[in-house]
Amino acid sequence: MRWTNDSSDNVDDRRGRSSGGGALVGGGIGTLIIAAIVFFMGGDPSAILGSGMSQQSAQTEQRDLSPEELKTRKFVEMVTGETEQTWSSEFQKLGMTYRKPHVVMFEDQTNSGCGTAQSAMGPFYCPADETVYMDMAFFNELQQKFGAQVTEFTIAYVMAHEIGHHVQTLLGTTQKVDQMRGSGQYSEADMNRVSVATELQADFYAGVWAKLTDQRENILEPGDIQSAMEAAAAVGDDNIQKRSTGTVNQEAFTHGSSAQRQEWFMKGYNSGDIKQGNTFDQLLK
Repeated sequence: MRWTNDSSDNVDDRRGRSSGGGALVGGGIGTLIIAAIVFFMGGDPSAILGSGMSQQSAQTEQRDLSPEELKTRKFVEMVTGETEQTWSSEFQKLGMTYRKPHVVMFEDQTNSGCGTAQSAMGPFYCPADETVYMDMAFFNELQQKFGAQVTEFTIAYVMAHEIGHHVQTLLGTTQKVDQMRGSGQYSEADMNRVSVATELQADFYAGVWAKLTDQRENILEPGDIQSAMEAAAAVGDDNIQKRSTGTVNQEAFTHGSSAQRQEWFMKGYNSGDIKQGNTFDQLLK
């Protein structure tokens, strides 16, 4: 992926800090429960929240970051800046103002508006504080356990997906899904399909971002889109289930199959049109 000169000051790098103990206090959406299915692009964490308590932890300096880690920070700041430019322009076309999210880089664990974020969860978006939490160690797992080649654009794709969830929050999609979940009118299978639609739409928005940003900045290099496709295939529900249980149960899908995730990212990339991302109509019939 070709670097640009853009950068964002909305990135908080908490790596190298340790989380001290703290009291549990009420607030946010609740405490995040570590679940195996959430190691990648967790979407709205309210779907897996528990007690309504959040851990307020002190962050203390623990170690200096390596040159490679500092380079990764610069890359994340650059990608964040590019998402801000692209989505600000798209929201302006819709007659809306894009509210920039924060991005937190962390290792091991950190506190969030949705409770304690732990590395077993992988990257996720928290709508309570409109922040993307990037567990950077996840990418080692993606390569070592799932066999996906990790490139800079893999990181950009994950970030674009999570910021896609922020776009959903600003457009009101997240709130509608939460209302459905809280109504008690839908079965678990129904809500799983809604979750799949939500995740695939975030993949679509990631594809839209890649297309529009490349048109503006010429960021893509040979192999970039392929690396995103490999990552999407690696973390499809069917692939995760095969690796963990040896079987596939489509009714239990919450993020979509490998093929679905690839399809919707490419639909966003090929169209570059946010209005073509209605995953809900196609999946909820």
